[in-house]
Amino acid sequence: MGQKVNPHGLRVGVIKNWDSRWFADDKVFGDTLVSDYNVRKYLKKQLQEAGVPKIEIERDSHRVRVFVHCAKPGMVIGQKG
Repeated sequence: MGQKVNPHGLRVGVIKNWDSRWFADDKVFGDTLVSDYNVRKYLKKQLQEAGVPKIEIERDSHRVRVFVHCAKPGMVIGQKG
C-alpha cells in the first residue's frame, strides 16, 4: 500500500506559496505560530459568510500585514468601500 502525502505540503515552493511569511528566533517562534493560528481562526469565524478560502500573514519587525482572499469583498470592507 502507498503512503498518503499532503498535497499542499508537496506543492509549497513549486506552484504554491507559503501562507505565512516571517522569520522568528527560536524563543518566539512558537508564540508567533500560535498567534497566526488564532488570527486565522478568528477571521474565518467572523468572515464566514464572505467566502474566505485563504488568509496570508506577513510579519515585519514593526508590523503585521494580513491579506484576506474572499469571494465577497463587499462584506469584508463594506459596500461603499
